[in-house]
Amino acid sequence: MTHDQPARLPVTSISDLLAAVPYLLGFHPADSLVIVGLTGQRITVAGRADLPEPAAITDWAPVTARQYLDLLRNVDATSAILIGYGPATTVTPVIDTLTSRVHAAGITLLDTLRVTDGRYYSYQCPDPGCCPPDGVSFDPHYSPTAVHAIVAGQTALPDRAALVASIAPTSAVTAEASRPAQHRALAIMTSGGRSALIRAGRKAVDEALARYAADAVLTEDEVAWLSVLLADVAVRDHAGKATGDQPWHLALWTDITRRAHPAYAAAPATLLALTAWRHGQGALASVALDRVFAADPDYRLAHLIDHALRHGIPPTALND
Repeated sequence: MTHDQPARLPVTSISDLLAAVPYLLGFHPADSLVIVGLTGQRITVAGRADLPEPAAITDWAPVTARQYLDLLRNVDATSAILIGYGPATTVTPVIDTLTSRVHAAGITLLDTLRVTDGRYYSYQCPDPGCCPPDGVSFDPHYSPTAVHAIVAGQTALPDRAALVASIAPTSAVTAEASRPAQHRALAIMTSGGRSALIRAGRKAVDEALARYAADAVLTEDEVAWLSVLLADVAVRDHAGKATGDQPWHLALWTDITRRAHPAYAAAPATLLALTAWRHGQGALASVALDRVFAADPDYRLAHLIDHALRHGIPPTALND
């Protein structure tokens, strides 16, 4: 599930909408159910979930419907469009199940669609002139909407696996690279206590932010040092407060997440999730949280962010 604040893209037809969806999510969906919420005439939220197996729909539907409705309510959406990506045998029962739940919540469903093999089908349009039984062909890669998104700096990776790979650990990450940083941190703790370690951590965070603001990167030793220091919650919280919505903030925590040793990935990956959430990139935040939970299943801040994403809480909640 993702919560996004999509970029403004011109959408005047179903083909435009389907071309926009990959840029709203950050990747081209497959075997997915996507909900697009509108407040008035403006798209304000997009969420995605994996399609369930037909036998699992009964258990899957109440949880997913609740999450989708939370997404819509938290942006005051007045209408929505449901889109299933996959074969009719998998998509149709899911659309049928969720349609009634969305209607019951008082949300207007403008359309319910299925996308299969480069064609879309409408479950609501009865006119064969605009919605023929054999579907309508479209290409999301070559459309004015896609061109507009690319010019605006938006990207859409081929699939979710590519998004996961974009923050996967680099091959250069080794346990040995972190040992000097561990010894250095221990020496600071021994001589000056935790307060000295926190001061060193804040200094390292501020220097990293300045480095990436200047379009430069940290060395391997500096990444190892910062990663070890971020294991202290006070240092991580300083980094979280210092990180905002600048593009290089996202670049910083993406780079550190990829280059940190997996044992120290929880803090930078959480900061990446937090930053992606602030940037409206819910899908990236979601895969960053997967990195966190692989390193530390009980990491508390990551669970709070995950809760916010799953329940449609917008990042503006951080303003309070």
